[in-house]
Amino acid sequence: MKKSKIRLQRINLNLKLTMLFVGFFFCVIIIKLCYVVISNNVDGVNLTEFANNRNTTKETLYASRGIIYDVDGKPLAKNANSYKIIAILSSSRTTDMSNPQHVVDKENTAISICNVVASDEYKETCKNDLLGYFDQNLYQVELGTWGRISEDERQAILKLDLPGIVFETLAKKRQYINSSWASYILGYARSNDEGEIVGEMGIEAYFNDELKGTNGYVEYEKDAYGYKMPTSEEQGVDAVSGSDIYLTLNSDVQNILENAINSFSKDDSLEWASFTVMNAKTGEIIGSASNPNFNPNTLEGLTNYISPLVGYSYEPGSTMKIFSWLASIENGIYNGDEEFMSGTITLSDGKTTIKDFNTVGWGSITYDTGFMYSSNVAATNLGLKLGAAKLSDYYNLLGFGKKTGITLPGESSGTVDVTYESEIANASFGQGILVTPIQLLQAMTVFANDGVMIKPYIVSKIVDESGNVTFEGKREEVEKVASTEAVNEMKQLMYDVVYSGFDYNKLYAPDNVTIAGKTGTAQIASPSGGYLTGEYDYIKSFLGFFPYEDPQYIFYFVTKQYTGSSTKLSTTIANAIKDIANIVNVTAETNDVDTSKIVTITQMMSKQIDTVVEDLKKLGLNPVVLGNGKYVINQYPLEGTKVITGSKVFLLTNETTYTMSDVTGWSTNEIIRFCEMIGLSYTLDGYGKVASTNIAPGTVIDPTTMTLEIHLAA
Repeated sequence: MKKSKIRLQRINLNLKLTMLFVGFFFCVIIIKLCYVVISNNVDGVNLTEFANNRNTTKETLYASRGIIYDVDGKPLAKNANSYKIIAILSSSRTTDMSNPQHVVDKENTAISICNVVASDEYKETCKNDLLGYFDQNLYQVELGTWGRISEDERQAILKLDLPGIVFETLAKKRQYINSSWASYILGYARSNDEGEIVGEMGIEAYFNDELKGTNGYVEYEKDAYGYKMPTSEEQGVDAVSGSDIYLTLNSDVQNILENAINSFSKDDSLEWASFTVMNAKTGEIIGSASNPNFNPNTLEGLTNYISPLVGYSYEPGSTMKIFSWLASIENGIYNGDEEFMSGTITLSDGKTTIKDFNTVGWGSITYDTGFMYSSNVAATNLGLKLGAAKLSDYYNLLGFGKKTGITLPGESSGTVDVTYESEIANASFGQGILVTPIQLLQAMTVFANDGVMIKPYIVSKIVDESGNVTFEGKREEVEKVASTEAVNEMKQLMYDVVYSGFDYNKLYAPDNVTIAGKTGTAQIASPSGGYLTGEYDYIKSFLGFFPYEDPQYIFYFVTKQYTGSSTKLSTTIANAIKDIANIVNVTAETNDVDTSKIVTITQMMSKQIDTVVEDLKKLGLNPVVLGNGKYVINQYPLEGTKVITGSKVFLLTNETTYTMSDVTGWSTNEIIRFCEMIGLSYTLDGYGKVASTNIAPGTVIDPTTMTLEIHLAA
C-alpha cells in the first residue's frame, strides 16, 4: 500500500512537470507570435518586404534600338524581334469586367489576330485554329505557329487592344534590309547575355550608345502563373528609345557600286576591292562598296573585321603622284615644260636605280608628259628637288599619316616616314608609305574647293525619340593647302591622263561626263622583305573626280591581287560613273551651254495621268506610266530635278495592275527605279544596260509573287 502511494505521487509529479513544460512552451509560442505581429523585423528579416517580394516582380523594359536610314530615309537596319502570343482564357484572371484581363470575345479575338498574321487565303484556317485553342479548359494557351510573330505584327496587334492577349519575347535581333549591302559601313549588332542588342562593328558599334537608348523597368504584383495581377498598380521608369541615324549614303549610288564590284569580281579572283564615291564639295560619302563583304543578318562571309574604307593601309602607287606633283608646284620648283631623260635614274648611293614601268622610258620628255605617262623617274627628280622635309610636310598637310576623324571605327592613320634619298624617291611615286582610301578621298577635295581640304563624313543627322535633331553632319573645312594656280594646273594634268595619254586610259572615261584622275599600280610588300613578284601581286587603282569642269564628286576604286584584265577594271569604273552621273544630274548634257535641252521637272502628283503624259511629251520627255489608274500618286524624278530632253519620267498611278514595259537598253538606274516604284523584287546579272529580262513586254506583273531577273551587258 505504501509503495502504491509512492508510485502515484511520482506519476502526479511527472504529470505536473509535463503540464508545466507544455504550458511554458505554449507561452513561448504565444510571445513569439505577438512579437511577429507587433514587429516588422524577425531575425533580421523584414517580413513586409519578404511577403511583397514573393508576389512582386521587377521587369526590365528594354529600349527599342534606333533605326539606321540612308540619306533619303530608307531603312537600312532596324529591329526584328520575335514574340510568342499567349491567350489568357480563365475568367479568374478578371476582377473587374469593365476591364477584362482574359479573352472575352473569342470570335472577334481570333479574327483580329488572323487579320494581322495570316494572308487572305489562310485567314479562315487561322480563325478555326485559334478558336480551337480558345475552347480549351485551361488558364492560358499558346497559339502555335500562328502565335510566332514579328515586331511589326506585335505592334499591329497591340493597337487592337485585345483583352487577355499577352506577349513573350522569343528573340531580340537586328535586321539588315539589304543583306551584304554596305556591310562594312553599317556593321552589325547582336543580343548579349542580358538581352540587350549591342553594336559590334561599323556604325552599329561606333554609335552604340546613341542607338541603344536607355532601359526602363516596371514593378507589379504577379499571380501564381507569373502574370500581372489585375488589381496591381505598376511602378517604374519608362524606357527611352534609341536615336535614329541617317547616313549620307545614297541608295541608288550604293546599288550601282555594289553591282559594279560584284560584276568586276565575277569570274576573276582578288584579295579585296573597294569602290567609294564622295561629294567633293561637302565631304559626304554617298556610296562605298567592297568585296569581300558579309551578310550582317547571319555573319556569313565575315572573316575580316577591318573596314576597307578606313582600316586598310597600303602603298598606293602612282595615284600618289597627284600629290607629289602638287607639292612641287606649291613649293615653286615645278616647270611642266622642262625636259628630263626618262627610263631610269640611279641615286647618289650608286646602288639604287629607279625605273619607269616600261623600264626604257620615252626618251627626253617634259614633266607634264611625265605625269601623263606616269613616269617614276620624273616623280623621283621632283621628290629629290623637294627634299625629305618638304615632301613629308606636304603629305602631312594633306592628311596622310594621321586619321581623318570620320565616325567609323578602326580607322588607320597610315605611315609617312621619309628621311633617306631612296625613301624620298619611293614616296614620290607612292611606295614606301602607307595610306588609306579615306585619306586619298579627303586629299582630293582640294581640287573641288579652290585648294581647301574638306573633311569626309558618313552621318547626315541623328534624331532622338522625340524627333529632335541632336547631331547634324555638315561641310567642315580642314585648311587651305594649295593655291588656285596649283589646283588648276593639276586638274589639267589629270584631265590629260585620261584624254591625251595612253589609249587604254581613255577607257576610264564615261560617254556622258568628263572626268580627271590618275591610275595607280603598286607593288605589294613581302612579309619577308622586299616586294612580291607574282604576276598579279599588285594593288591597282584609279583616283579621280567628275565633272572635270567643276568637280562635284570624287571616286576611288582600288583592288589587290586582281587576276582579271585591266580593260575590265577601266570599263567597270567608266560604266559605274556614267550611271552615277545620271543619278546626280551632272552629265555633260546638263552642263552644256545649250540650255534649251534642259528641262526642270515639276510637281505632277495628284494630277490626271492623261494630262501629265501629254505635257511631258510636249517637253520632249519620255513618260513611263506604271498602273492603269487615272491619277499620279508618285513620280521620279522629283520636283525641281533638271533632266535632259529624251529622259524617262516614271509616273505611278492609283491602280495596281502593272504591265511589263520593253526595258531593253534601259540604264541600271532606270530599271532599278522601275522595280522600286511598283515594289517588284529583282536580281541583276552583269553590268551596263538592260539586255534581257525573264518577263516579256506586255506581261501583267504581280509584284507580290514575281521577281524580275535582269541581264545587263555593256
